[in-house]
Amino acid sequence: MYARGETIVQLMERLAPKHFAVPDDKIGLQVGSLRKEIRRVLVALDVNAEVVREAGELGAELIIAHHAVIYRPLAHLQTDTPAGALAADLLRRDIAVYVAHTNLDTAEGGMNDWMAEALGLNGRAVLEEVHTDQLFKLAVFVPRTHQEAVRGALFGAGAGWIGNYSHCSFNTEGTGTFLPREGSEPFLGKQGRLEQAEEVRIETVVPNSVRKAVVQAMLKAHPYEEVAYDLYPMDLKGRSFGLGRVGTLPEPEPLDVFAERVKRALDVPFVRFVGDPAKPIRKVAVLGGSGARYIRHAKFAGADALVTGDIDYHSAQDAEAAGLALVDPGHNAEKIMKPKVAEWLQARLKEKGSETEVFASQIHTEPFRLR
Repeated sequence: MYARGETIVQLMERLAPKHFAVPDDKIGLQVGSLRKEIRRVLVALDVNAEVVREAGELGAELIIAHHAVIYRPLAHLQTDTPAGALAADLLRRDIAVYVAHTNLDTAEGGMNDWMAEALGLNGRAVLEEVHTDQLFKLAVFVPRTHQEAVRGALFGAGAGWIGNYSHCSFNTEGTGTFLPREGSEPFLGKQGRLEQAEEVRIETVVPNSVRKAVVQAMLKAHPYEEVAYDLYPMDLKGRSFGLGRVGTLPEPEPLDVFAERVKRALDVPFVRFVGDPAKPIRKVAVLGGSGARYIRHAKFAGADALVTGDIDYHSAQDAEAAGLALVDPGHNAEKIMKPKVAEWLQARLKEKGSETEVFASQIHTEPFRLR
């Protein structure tokens, strides 16, 4: 059994929810259709003519890419232009392209976590907040006999987390009253007779990201035909998600040694760095892609160095003047996402019993060459 395109995208959006993307980012389905069975998926950093040819030879019906194939608005689709020819080739081969960009950067366990992990950073935190998971308070009234089952369903669906503490709830015993009317099928009591029941009010915290799943799990576990519950937003801040990560190395090391660490860990042919080669580096900010505008964020976070791509001349001067070291491994360092996404998605598909195969692209899309 092969997975349909819609199912594969639903799985991807578990890893990288679309609402994690920064405003106006070009994400989602960009070419083709997902309304078909997918036998093979190709995960790529970029989509160019070579990658499309690779997908065709592999027999892939779907490319999951990090960088958009349509980034700038198209005034036309002329097939004698590079953009038009690429789109035509994708359509001719019936290959769909789905893009996960800043939502994958922001995701917990996504691009920036992979890069930070490769560099050996501990105690990671978000560099710039993009999204906060709003918290809700859920209060549900349950007969005493079923309180454990309902609490278990709530916690199993993701409710009850406060910081590093799970299974958090407050429980109050009391008496519930109800009068089953004609057409009802009461779990307790009889139609037309006012009933009293020993009940427990269970209160717990629910992040917005799992709110629907928690409510569904609660309703399924609850014995009542009509469940009485309250769900209301809280002013307390939930988990933060964002671009970049800040963490610490196990031990300080000189900048030139750290630059070599970056080159080796991210598997790039060269790095550029700014700062005194002997400067000790312990706290590090990392951000995949183009991160020159995050120099101020890294300095504010107390980082000794920022690892990011596409650093321009004047930004390098600004960082040097501010005492922040820079290590630039290039934009293509984000290729770390290819095997990571492929492995994650393949595991999820296997859990569903799907025969769909996922492959990491072998095409090297780094446009720069060294002499």
